[in-house]
Amino acid sequence: MKKILTRLFEHKKLTRIEAKEILVNISNQVYNESEIAAFITVYLMRAISVDELNGFRDALLELCQRIDLDGVPTIDLCGTGGDGKNTFNISTISSFVVAGAGYKVAKHGNYGVSSKSGSSNVLEALGYEFTNNNDSLKRQLEKSNLCFLHAPLFHPAMKAVGPIRRQLGVKTFFNMLGPMVNPSFPKYQMVGVFNLELARLYQYIFQQTDKQYAIVHALDGYDEISLTGNVKIKTNNWEKVLSPAQLGKKKLTPELLYGGETVGEAAKIFTNILEGTGTTAQVDAVSANAGLAIHCICPEKLIEDCIAEATETIEKGNALKAFKILLNKD
Repeated sequence: MKKILTRLFEHKKLTRIEAKEILVNISNQVYNESEIAAFITVYLMRAISVDELNGFRDALLELCQRIDLDGVPTIDLCGTGGDGKNTFNISTISSFVVAGAGYKVAKHGNYGVSSKSGSSNVLEALGYEFTNNNDSLKRQLEKSNLCFLHAPLFHPAMKAVGPIRRQLGVKTFFNMLGPMVNPSFPKYQMVGVFNLELARLYQYIFQQTDKQYAIVHALDGYDEISLTGNVKIKTNNWEKVLSPAQLGKKKLTPELLYGGETVGEAAKIFTNILEGTGTTAQVDAVSANAGLAIHCICPEKLIEDCIAEATETIEKGNALKAFKILLNKD
């Protein structure tokens, strides 16, 4: 590792094969915590290359416990996190809205590292029990239209670096990797990223796959459609900058998206929205993101119609129903 670090400190890049080998070694606990922390922090100081990101991705996908959902086409709604905005769990709630609208969702998630409450934190607080049992996940998907894949159960490398990431408390390249390494290999992917450079990298990598994708970056820094300003969206078929008005919504202020200071507060916001008692701003943000996900699955539909479909799913209680079924409460 010392040789690797010396090269990186000299601003040299890793090849795709080298990057893959290092992450495999991290998973196999070849390096100590100090070496891993030093390695991770390199990418806080300089941009990651396509080869490095691809190599890290190759390693995680090779090492992961794969999930077989019998060829059912699913979508993953997953942001990179790391935008420092402390919003409520927009992509996780949106996942239940998409499921409630009748589409199949394989949601990949983890505990929050640079945020107060990640998707795993809030679902665990609400009574969901993580599993990596293939049959259980297939049943969840069949009954509720959603299964949740808690990343550390499927990725030994992520589990190995989890404590280090939490101690650092800042975004790392593992934030960048999370949405790329869903162990069920979903056909559709909606991913929010924390800057335009990463949006470009994601598009380049996704273009080499057969995935239908929508990549999102709000130009004021959010890794989702925040409605606080214009948002850049890249899909297989188009690339646009859209304003809240073009999405049929009013512009929001950042405080309207506040996610709370504790997991308990985040969980309360989560249930309020699904139960129909969320604020107009919260529902608008969720329906915009869920609507884009539906459009990703059904690109023949107008995005405004997809957003309307998402809003109706919340209002009719179908998103809440999907959540209750997942928890075996309905």
